[in-house]
Amino acid sequence: MRLLGNEIILYRLHRKGVKKARTYAGKSGLKLNIGCGPNRKEGWINIDLSPEAELSLDMRERVPFDDNSTVIIYSEHFFEHLDYPIDAKHFLREYFRVLEPNGIFRVGVPDTLLPLLDYAGVGDGWWLQACRNKEFWRPEWCKTPMDHINYHFRQDTEHRYAYDFETIESVLKETGFTEIEQCGFDPALDTKSRERGTLYVAARKPTA
Repeated sequence: MRLLGNEIILYRLHRKGVKKARTYAGKSGLKLNIGCGPNRKEGWINIDLSPEAELSLDMRERVPFDDNSTVIIYSEHFFEHLDYPIDAKHFLREYFRVLEPNGIFRVGVPDTLLPLLDYAGVGDGWWLQACRNKEFWRPEWCKTPMDHINYHFRQDTEHRYAYDFETIESVLKETGFTEIEQCGFDPALDTKSRERGTLYVAARKPTA
């Protein structure tokens, strides 16, 4: 019953966002910040399933933007919250559609390679130490390395899938993106508190 109630709330927020998005019909050169949370960007359309966002949209649905209307799409610590493969691949197909040829998609997700290497004892140990030192927020029940691994994967059931570069590269290629590259932290785009521990990837929609 609780899940049904949540879905009704999300549906209503999405419908409200769809109506508001009509103001962007026929426009081009849009810049979209998907799953923005509190990290809004000036001059961008900040999108989240929240009444505080400029547009409240459900990323599991068709997005209300014209084909080839967007010059850049940015998403930081949101993509891992989509169920894989159905919702995640739908999200990529939709935003590939609205991205203009030669447009950029930049995504940041928790880098799962780091915790796995540390747990196996072949990493540099930074990730586990950052967890223990609360550099990454962790609930008090996280005591052991496996506790921290579980929280990374699940985050109280909010995380739906884990990514490394190979996995993101594969699904971006399947969608049609090219020039897929792992990126360094960009202070002009990325959130400072997420500089370490985040995998940033950029890809381009081909011109033909």
